[in-house]
Amino acid sequence: MKKFLFAFYLFAFGWQATAQPIHEEERYVPETDPLVLEKIEEWQNFKFGLLMHWGAYSQWGIVESWSLCPEDYGWCERKKGENPMDYYAYKKEYENLISTFNPSEFNPEEWAKAAKDAGMRYVVFTTKHHDGFCMFDTKFTDYKVTGPYCPFHSDQRSNITQEIFKAFRSEGLWTGAYFSKPDWHHENYWDPYFPPFDRNVNYDPKQYPEKWEKYVQFTHNQLLELATDYGKLDILWLDGGWVKKRSEEMVQSGYQGKFDEAGVGGFIKHRMVDQDIRMDEIVSKLRKKQPGLIVVDRAVYGINQNYLTPENRVPEKALPYPWESCIISGGGWAHTPNATYMSGREGIHLLIDIVAKGGNLLLNIAPTPQGTFQQGAYDLLKEYADWMKVNSTAIYNSTAIAPYKENSIAMVKNAEGGMSFFYLAKETDDRLPDEVVITSHQPAENATINLLGMKDSLDWVKEGNGFKIFIPEKLRRNPPCKYAWTFRVSKVK
Repeated sequence: MKKFLFAFYLFAFGWQATAQPIHEEERYVPETDPLVLEKIEEWQNFKFGLLMHWGAYSQWGIVESWSLCPEDYGWCERKKGENPMDYYAYKKEYENLISTFNPSEFNPEEWAKAAKDAGMRYVVFTTKHHDGFCMFDTKFTDYKVTGPYCPFHSDQRSNITQEIFKAFRSEGLWTGAYFSKPDWHHENYWDPYFPPFDRNVNYDPKQYPEKWEKYVQFTHNQLLELATDYGKLDILWLDGGWVKKRSEEMVQSGYQGKFDEAGVGGFIKHRMVDQDIRMDEIVSKLRKKQPGLIVVDRAVYGINQNYLTPENRVPEKALPYPWESCIISGGGWAHTPNATYMSGREGIHLLIDIVAKGGNLLLNIAPTPQGTFQQGAYDLLKEYADWMKVNSTAIYNSTAIAPYKENSIAMVKNAEGGMSFFYLAKETDDRLPDEVVITSHQPAENATINLLGMKDSLDWVKEGNGFKIFIPEKLRRNPPCKYAWTFRVSKVK
């Protein structure tokens, strides 16, 4: 009866949960490890990082692994290969992409330099996506870039993860490993005896505990490899939030309706399966090898999600915990032929919007099958580089302060106690206005106001509860940068 009532409650009131979703700020468990807390604080000051989705799938220009998933979402649609209508023939052809993956133009030093110049402070690289293809030299599968079936294995730089981490560390950036908890290639996740139903494990781990335990050990072993053999690791960025320990009551209820990752509301068509991969245990092991390691068990409520990751969106307001928006810069997450990238104005305004709300921007750029960035990606990074040369001191080490934005002005609190106000230029603006009015804050007596990139301080007066800045004609005609201009106020009331 208890199970029946629980399932009935979810069925009867699931629509209400969909209409009134759990707010993000109610779904965070603070970390307690002092080393991790110290590292999270440092990471929050970085503000800007690079995410890269890259694998054998890049050759087809498709949405990473998702065409292998037998769900009817648009992103799972099979559009490539000779047999897209035959699932098993398609899967075989997809997995055979290993035999043609040969990124002979791979040059991670060029990526690292462009990222550093753009002001990025950390990188997160896809060591393994859901398809199970490993971009590192794991000992636990031959389905890897260093395996005998991949032509790139004979290249001296075939251990791609190692080469990327080395190149970015040499430029002073932190390194992070994206790792998929589900592995659709592994026989103990998608058992070849059973057809895959959806993104989940295709058998009941409760019915086959020995098989599931083999998969848990496989996952732990691969993560320990990354923490042991690849130098200093700063962030472990885990994907596949459906692989987690489920509430026994919810799983046993047999309910197959609407759930989100918290278990209440939202349209997700896949089943609920208890897939306890023992995250507490592996995190403890990893931090013995990498003290202070930031762990991001995405979409899994609990202690192992050190910061949250709104995907391809920016929250409407500041959030009371560490967070990072992961955003596509152009095309899709993975390589898209002839991708159109966001403009410099769009990219810089995006960074300012996120930073003003206290978050970090993790900007995704997808390498090509040859191992290069498209020119559009380099052009965007150059736009960031030019702007950050002038304005980076207002971005780094800043914190959110209400109201975050008023009209075309975004704002942050500086580490020194003053504030920075970003004037977001419209597309038609190629020069500064003659005056800028801010109503939400007011400088302290004798405060100075400077436009970053210019030496002389600007005149200002109080106006109501705010203030007005006067901008001389010469400065209006010759702004120090494009797209957004930063006014630094030395001290506010």
